[in-house]
Amino acid sequence: MRIVIDLLYLLAAVAIAPVALYRLIRHNRYRAGWDNKLGRITRRAPEKRCIWLHAVSVGEVNAARTIVKVIQERFGEFDILISTTTDTGYARATAIFAEKLQVIYFPFDFSWVMSRAFGNIRPALCLLMELEVWPNFVRIANNLDVPVAVLNGRISDRSFSTYKRIRPLIKSMFAGLTCVLAQTDEYARRFRELGCREETVIVSGSLKYDTARTDDTIDGADRIAKALGTAGQRLWVLGGTGNDEEALLLDVYQELKQDERFADLRLVVVPRKPERFDEIAQLIEKRGFDLIRYSRIKGLKTEDEFIFNSQSSTEAVILGDTMGDLRKFYSLATVIFVGRSLVPMGGSDMMEAAALGKCTIFGPHAFNFRQTVDALLAGNGAIRIDDKGELSTAVRKCLTEPAYAEEIARNGRNVIIKNQGATKKTIDQIEKLLTSVP
Repeated sequence: MRIVIDLLYLLAAVAIAPVALYRLIRHNRYRAGWDNKLGRITRRAPEKRCIWLHAVSVGEVNAARTIVKVIQERFGEFDILISTTTDTGYARATAIFAEKLQVIYFPFDFSWVMSRAFGNIRPALCLLMELEVWPNFVRIANNLDVPVAVLNGRISDRSFSTYKRIRPLIKSMFAGLTCVLAQTDEYARRFRELGCREETVIVSGSLKYDTARTDDTIDGADRIAKALGTAGQRLWVLGGTGNDEEALLLDVYQELKQDERFADLRLVVVPRKPERFDEIAQLIEKRGFDLIRYSRIKGLKTEDEFIFNSQSSTEAVILGDTMGDLRKFYSLATVIFVGRSLVPMGGSDMMEAAALGKCTIFGPHAFNFRQTVDALLAGNGAIRIDDKGELSTAVRKCLTEPAYAEEIARNGRNVIIKNQGATKKTIDQIEKLLTSVP
């Protein structure tokens, strides 16, 4: 089976090579971390036993933040290694963890690469966030008697459909997992159906509820408001938007601005992928809007910001083309639309928006966040719309009926708080696993 898996990886690599090469040249992606990706990893503290935690990208890294902090406090005798797959995930993990912990790129799952990685890392325990399960990774860990646990486990509708088609190839991989801490009963059922042993799957809830910040203010948000001159304006923030979605959202904004009741409404667009920043800047200007790119003023001194503001239109659409600032923009919002949901892309995480006590709207295609969607809608803590016409109606209602918007926002925050507690259950299971390690 190892040879078959490696062969399939090689065929897949050949198939995606043209796309990868284009992104490398056009968007400067995939250039970093090749030593790590090939299994060449040198630990900072090789004398300590190691916990290896893998989080594929930004969302998983953010979800791991609280659990990593508690692991550091409870199991300080262990060296903690954080790995990610994407460039944005690596940047986020570096920003959060790199001061105290080592952050690396995840090795390719070719058998010879992963064998080298395990030989260099020598983990006592492997923790995988959500669904980063790889055949050779699990096989080698099993051969070395290293427990592998999935934390915050979930399997989206799309992933589940794909896995079912290749179940004969991956059943042993899921059976090799030592422990799965699933977010919901439905996700737990899916893990079992794909091959996980009944006794290894536990419903623990979602860690993202525990990492969601329910503060009324976010550090740095006031500086953004001052830098962009948004005092006295209502902000509509579009967060984590995706391909072909911004054009639809700009249509709605253009329509709203024709109504004098919304003369003070200002738009903030924060695309999900950094490589699309320039594309969306061009789209905004093509639509006839003045544009402010936040990246152009983020590093300015206060006096330079004043000069910039005096020369800028207070009507300009704001493009959030920096990393790590979405939560700050959310905290300033009057109403939020969570992107990649008006088009069939699976949605973006709406938990941060709701936790901040903001009126949160999303579209019909948030299938990657079903548990959060169901919880928020059941608690009347968010608004689901089906198309841009309904979106326009929803935003109008939120802006003209503040009490209604405040009720949605308050309910959303309460849903987040009510669902917290997964961290303790997760730490209890990690402790059991560590006590079983020789």
